[in-house]
Amino acid sequence: MKQWISALRLRTLPLALASIGMGSFLAASHEAFNGTIFLLSLLTTISLQILSNLANDYGDSIHGADNIERQGPTRAVQTGAISKGQMKVAIFIALCITLVLGLSLLQLAGIPMKVFVAFLVLGIAAILAAIFYTNGTRPYGYMGLGDISVFLFFGWLGTIGTYYLMTGAFSWDLLLPGAACGLFTVAVLNVNNIRDIESDLVAGKYSIPARLGRNKATIYHIGLLILGLLCATGYIFLHYQSPKQLLFLLVLPLLFINANAVRTKLAAHELDPYLKQMALSTLVFVLFFGIGIIL
Repeated sequence: MKQWISALRLRTLPLALASIGMGSFLAASHEAFNGTIFLLSLLTTISLQILSNLANDYGDSIHGADNIERQGPTRAVQTGAISKGQMKVAIFIALCITLVLGLSLLQLAGIPMKVFVAFLVLGIAAILAAIFYTNGTRPYGYMGLGDISVFLFFGWLGTIGTYYLMTGAFSWDLLLPGAACGLFTVAVLNVNNIRDIESDLVAGKYSIPARLGRNKATIYHIGLLILGLLCATGYIFLHYQSPKQLLFLLVLPLLFINANAVRTKLAAHELDPYLKQMALSTLVFVLFFGIGIIL
């Protein structure tokens, strides 16, 4: 049971709440919050995150990214604690659960058929992205494209999709808070990839930090955090009514701590805790941002 819990990578799950929470807060600011849609959206995204984590455990072990050179936490398939066959079954179960939850969510939302089909296509794309990040003959995560996928699915799609399911409306300015969520989520992935630069290069996994090198990857990381804050600030500027809307700036100390850790913690075991810290900081940002716009 311990190995399965470890394979789920629970510390990444706050990211599932971030974009769903952001979309829900935005809907609430227009008096359109729907608790049932929120719950189903959250469960769907959590199951998708778990699917991704299990598939990554399997794929990285198959392709060699999880090897003896790796200095981060050990993975279940890599160590043999969970067999490849068992992990395949778990991936299939997670995939089925994600599909059932996603279809239930779309059915409950009562959206037009054309929109239903569009969401279904995007949902299937998200599932495929979760699986083929580290799996297949040419996993896109090994080509440095994981950041784009994370930004799209855990930023724009999660935020704007949740907002639409609750309100039935879309507005271009929603791209800003959606981008903020996406950029901070990419920052979580970036911490992970900076930690694993050496083992990834050995395995032929060319993430953005592996391509840039440690120093430039640190600059990239700081850029993600700054741009995320600017996107959030831009949305508030467009809808400014009171100083309470700037409550999200209270997350600045947490982001500074994370950026400083990425800059100074050179050993993988020293940097590893800041992956969880960045995930929780993203969730805190969403909570402060949401509270600020609905007060």
